[in-house]
Amino acid sequence: MATTTSSATAAYAAYDRTTSRWGRITMIMGLLLSLAGPAYLLFFSDLDIPLSTVVTAYLAVAAVFAVLAIVEPLTYFPVLGPAAMYQAFMIGNIANKLLPSAIVAQAAIGAKPGTRRSELAAVMAICGAAVVHIFSLLIFVGILGTWLVSIVPAAITEVAQLYIFPAIIGAVIVQLAAYVKQPRITIIALAVGAVVQLLLVPVLGPTFRNFATAVVVLLTMVLAWMLRNRSTLHAGPGDEALL
Repeated sequence: MATTTSSATAAYAAYDRTTSRWGRITMIMGLLLSLAGPAYLLFFSDLDIPLSTVVTAYLAVAAVFAVLAIVEPLTYFPVLGPAAMYQAFMIGNIANKLLPSAIVAQAAIGAKPGTRRSELAAVMAICGAAVVHIFSLLIFVGILGTWLVSIVPAAITEVAQLYIFPAIIGAVIVQLAAYVKQPRITIIALAVGAVVQLLLVPVLGPTFRNFATAVVVLLTMVLAWMLRNRSTLHAGPGDEALL
């Protein structure tokens, strides 16, 4: 038994090193490729874009998305683990596609959050979600997209645009609550979100609204830690068998 556990630990360590190395490489390649187009237009085209315009545009985008760049990794990492995080941020649509897929897979096999088994389940679930997504885009957008748009009434399209995303996010929240099985933390998160969105945002105005998500996440983390059930024992990442 000791030999099997040691072999599993060594195999997971090798897997972690490999995914971390290639994850960093692919993320850097993705960053360079995403910047290649704008860099070409800025330095090698005749658009003559002033540097002040670039800085202004960057600050305008950063004012909204810089907060998410901090909040999202903190929010997703406990569920996905390191390897799946590289996948998720390369693929995108994390909250409404990849995270629910990982949660469903982990719940289906009874994997506890933060364990090796849950991390591997998240990786496999994201692979499956990506394959389904690619084939769905190929069929329903690439092949049938124009035809489907032409036959769907405009009223249905407007309703879909207005309600589908909140419905998906609401379902994800319910999945997360059922997955972690921590009623106290769930109540804290809902209470903090309600106070920030219903009381603080209307009073403090649009500037505070840009940071409301970060405030909700940070306050929930602090309060959940301070008000946690201190009699509960949590298993570490190495306390569960790999398979």
